[in-house]
Amino acid sequence: MKVIGRLGKAPAERGDTTSTTGSPDILTLNDGAFAVIGVDITEELGKNPWKDARCAPNERIVRITRNTLIAAKNDIPDE
Repeated sequence: MKVIGRLGKAPAERGDTTSTTGSPDILTLNDGAFAVIGVDITEELGKNPWKDARCAPNERIVRITRNTLIAAKNDIPDE
């Protein structure tokens, strides 16, 4: 598995980083999937955060800023 790109602007372009801490991001993987960098909020929301949403033992729920997702909107494929 390898990162091959980013959706949207870099965190520094959005003002979502201090260059010393982590930065929310959405990355494209070479298998066509996506990876999300965000704050782990699994414990706060629980393993079943919504009526039909469940978090498997090998999954985590992460929070990204609204700015991060909006900046990626134009790069998200329709299919």
